[in-house]
Amino acid sequence: MDFKYIVHLTSTTNLLTAATETQNTKTALLPPHNGTEATEFILLGLTSQREVQPILFVVFLLIYLIPLTGNFGLIALIRLTPRLQTPMYFFLTHLACVDIFYSTNVSPQRLVNFLSEKKTISYTGCLAQCFVFVTLLLTEYYMLGAMAYDRYMAICHPLHYKSRMSRPLCICLVTFPYLWGSLVGTMQVILTSHLSFCGPNIINHFYCADPPLLMLTCSDTYIKQTALFVSAGINLTGSLLIIFISYVFIFITIMRIRSSEGQCKAFSTCGSHLTAVTMFYGSLFCMDLRPANEQSVEQGKIVAVVCNFVNPMLNPFIYSLRNKDVKQALRAVFMRNLRTVEKRSILTVSQ
Repeated sequence: MDFKYIVHLTSTTNLLTAATETQNTKTALLPPHNGTEATEFILLGLTSQREVQPILFVVFLLIYLIPLTGNFGLIALIRLTPRLQTPMYFFLTHLACVDIFYSTNVSPQRLVNFLSEKKTISYTGCLAQCFVFVTLLLTEYYMLGAMAYDRYMAICHPLHYKSRMSRPLCICLVTFPYLWGSLVGTMQVILTSHLSFCGPNIINHFYCADPPLLMLTCSDTYIKQTALFVSAGINLTGSLLIIFISYVFIFITIMRIRSSEGQCKAFSTCGSHLTAVTMFYGSLFCMDLRPANEQSVEQGKIVAVVCNFVNPMLNPFIYSLRNKDVKQALRAVFMRNLRTVEKRSILTVSQ
């Protein structure tokens, strides 16, 4: 996920020194350009071996369709089940939407590139992809934070949960991540649009993101890199702080419960969320701790696949297989459909 801008914000710390050194080298060695700038970029993709491209197309098509089907199914199940009309599942619906857009931002372009000779993306398309990545990354940051706050209210203040987690408050908690992500994404794209790309236009990745773009620009990147570094620090720290503080109070409250059965029940209500948080931030930190070198670029592609496709694919299963309410709703839907099929079979036989 090295350059999942959605993840790439956190990797800027590693790339800051490498990009600065590259910029200084280009300034010293490259001759003045003729005023023309890149209008498109070439994406090297996951591999240059043509014989495996069709195989990768099939594999990644399935990887894309599974989270798409799972998240749409989860959204439909929540919308159609009255007992799931609670703040927790309201936030989960929006998290599923983020995962859908997450995968869709990259998959169509990459699937086309698997089967085409010319693996390019326009300058405008590249900026649009960067914007969507930043927006969705920050949205997921704070959506997971809102879900942690919801669990805090449910466990630490159960008697006041329904009154305090009102519909207007839930809408505000969901709206803020989208607006804040869009605002930061717009700011980052504006800064990127002021950079000049007059040298090689080859991106060693399978989609556009700011870190590889910074390696190609012939402009001064100090302001852009500083903005990335500050944005990564503020948003990553802020979202983690919300989650950490919420769970500190949750664990304190759970430890005060005398019965082991009550403790297990309380832990089970936040188990799915903790698993999703661990996967999401674990991927970010795995990418962030890699050194900035050529080998890390190749490793980053693998991490990007995990963050862009594996995490969104697993989230629906985490929230369904580890959640009793969702499993009961799925069982009810299955039994209802089974009875409908049986009735139709009986009517067909009787006729």
